[in-house]
Amino acid sequence: MAGRGTGPDFVEALARGLDVLACFDADHRSMTLSEVAAAARLARPTARRLLLTLEELGFVRSVGHAFQLTPKVLTLGMAYVGALGLWEIARPHLEALVAQTGESSSMTQLDGSDVVYVARVSVPKLITLRVEIGTRFPAVQTSQGKVLLAALSPDELEVTLAQPSRAGLPAYIGRSPEQLRDELVGVRARGWALADEELAPGVRSVAVPVRDASGAVRAAMNVTVHAAETSTEHLLGEHLPKLLRTAGDVSAEWAVWQSRPHLDLHRATDGGTASA
Repeated sequence: MAGRGTGPDFVEALARGLDVLACFDADHRSMTLSEVAAAARLARPTARRLLLTLEELGFVRSVGHAFQLTPKVLTLGMAYVGALGLWEIARPHLEALVAQTGESSSMTQLDGSDVVYVARVSVPKLITLRVEIGTRFPAVQTSQGKVLLAALSPDELEVTLAQPSRAGLPAYIGRSPEQLRDELVGVRARGWALADEELAPGVRSVAVPVRDASGAVRAAMNVTVHAAETSTEHLLGEHLPKLLRTAGDVSAEWAVWQSRPHLDLHRATDGGTASA
């Protein structure tokens, strides 16, 4: 925690900012100002300034009276995904799914009103959009975004949809807010979402949720096809069952990974008994 630096070049403000980021983990995905201040051992005004700075830089976001990390921390050496263990777990399953379907598959997480790609295994096909790790698209225009939005509470959904997209794409006018909410109710009920040329001409995809050990939807996984080559019926009839099994396997392995024995370094370095 902050205050342990002794070298002449030690930058206390940077250390405190990193301490704030380190407060968030799988068990503390959303924290209030008071909780962050207590966890980082900072005065509330200091914690507030650091959180607002990190928010302005895009590393955290405020949701109501709480703060959450954003996928922008992926830029810090892929720390966000690496810490979760999600890519290591998902990669062989994504590769196996792509081998079965012959189509590209990706994983995304929600960042504001956008989805951000955190994992991808692609095949060389003529798709009108270039996608790589860190690419963002408006969530409402993607199958994965619909899955992630459908997992939000009504209040969370309202706050999320009110945020402007940072994907740099034209606003999508394809349905009213009421129609979108009705669609998301259906997505939540059936457990998958379809986006049929909503993001770009020729791009058709189906997505399903990926859950953590608590059962919460933390990511989405999809199969993307070219609309001229693969019908909706084939996508849903042939590829969706494989996608559902794959996402289920990833979720199950991720739950086991999250429940592994581990050392609580914070408690250990505080002079207490380390948990294992």
